[in-house]
Amino acid sequence: MRTFQKNKLGVMRSLCLLVLSFLLGVSDAAEGSGFRICAFNLYHFGDSKTRKSDVMLILARIITRCDICLLQEVRDSKGTALPQLLDQLRRYEPGHQYEAVASERLGRSDSYQEQYVFVYRTGTVTVTGQYQYPDNRPGDVDAFSREPFVVRFRAPRTAIKEFVLIPQHTTPSNTTKELDALYDVLQHVKKMWKTESIMLLGDFNADCGYLAKKNRNKVRLITDSNLFWLIPDSSDTTVRSSTSCAYDRIVVNGDTFNGAVVPFSAKPFDFQTEYRLTEEQALDVSDHYPVEVLLRVFKSKAFSGGISLTACIASLVLSHISYQVLT
Repeated sequence: MRTFQKNKLGVMRSLCLLVLSFLLGVSDAAEGSGFRICAFNLYHFGDSKTRKSDVMLILARIITRCDICLLQEVRDSKGTALPQLLDQLRRYEPGHQYEAVASERLGRSDSYQEQYVFVYRTGTVTVTGQYQYPDNRPGDVDAFSREPFVVRFRAPRTAIKEFVLIPQHTTPSNTTKELDALYDVLQHVKKMWKTESIMLLGDFNADCGYLAKKNRNKVRLITDSNLFWLIPDSSDTTVRSSTSCAYDRIVVNGDTFNGAVVPFSAKPFDFQTEYRLTEEQALDVSDHYPVEVLLRVFKSKAFSGGISLTACIASLVLSHISYQVLT
């Protein structure tokens, strides 16, 4: 009888240790993962790129890494390139459904216009609002060549749950002014949607010759201590080996949103190295690396739900006491 009890307690202990190991493994996996937001300047994305199957495959590999991916320099005048890209994403990763929300074609010249496009996974995030900034602020009308297309998202698994993304692709010759004007857009959106959970992202051209250090104190987006620039100046978001500039940036508003970010997760994604491409092959895709950041997500329900870690520890303690009594 005593031997049976010993065996039973041993089995209980083994099972509990197995469950603990599993739960801790799930917890570690949850901490190591996250909800990925990306911003990618595709460099003149249109019909000509869709005809290059190798480029489209690499784009699919890059974009499907992200729960939300902001695309810039989308020059789809015929309206055919974006649907082809979405089809490519769905073929490459059939386990997820991808949709897109796009701005109108933007630009001061009829001969050169771009769209902002947000591609997102419908299984992890939904669009709850969108707004084309009118760029008619008194005293600063037409501040942007490509005024921001603002989108509000809901991602229930993230720590922040609902947030707003404000994209911007600045004109290199007017970077300082456009970045400063972006601060006015931020304040406008905060008031309009009554939220502080806002991220600004895109090809800001915020480095090297386009944003001189002497001009940075003129940019409220930089001087406001409530704004956190997650991609540091030391980053290189350019593909060409002859340049090293942090043009592409991610900025979050407020301590709460900053606290919802996985620490040190903001970075450029060097797809050239990751996919073992030559510089020429990488430049066929884009002259920019995408930038990305992870938002914290809730831990697995298995860890927080039916099986209690405390109960499991208690069972281990009781089994040990029982074993000592029996022996």
